[in-house]
Amino acid sequence: MSQVSNTTETKVIVFQINDKEYVIPVSQVRSIEKMMPITRVPRTPHFVEGVINLRGVVTPIIDLRKRLGVEEAPYNDHTRIIIVHLEDKEVGLIVDSANDVLDLPAESIEPQPEVVGAQEEEYITGVAKLNKRLLVLMNLEKVLHSST
Repeated sequence: MSQVSNTTETKVIVFQINDKEYVIPVSQVRSIEKMMPITRVPRTPHFVEGVINLRGVVTPIIDLRKRLGVEEAPYNDHTRIIIVHLEDKEVGLIVDSANDVLDLPAESIEPQPEVVGAQEEEYITGVAKLNKRLLVLMNLEKVLHSST
């Protein structure tokens, strides 16, 4: 570990949706859970799968594939629920897999490209190039905003 550093790094969780890698800051993540039974809730937006009871806390669950307008896929052994917190809310995000924690140097982050895809573009704050990986920075505020 270097003692002198001019760069600021953000520790991020890497997760996959449809073979793309997305990241969210570790500071916004409470836990990563395996899939569990989800109780449906009537009259919620299409991307809200329902709620779970996680250690005594009822937590709403959002399917990120549906939220981003990506083709749905069946859940499998790799599917995870990332429990995130923002302001005073805790929400679970269903992702294809979550298996990496990285230090993301600030200089590797670029503004979001113009053409990402109409629906998912508004949920992205930028992209980062790290080695040969292209990581998409997820904007949790927009993802969790309940407008459909």
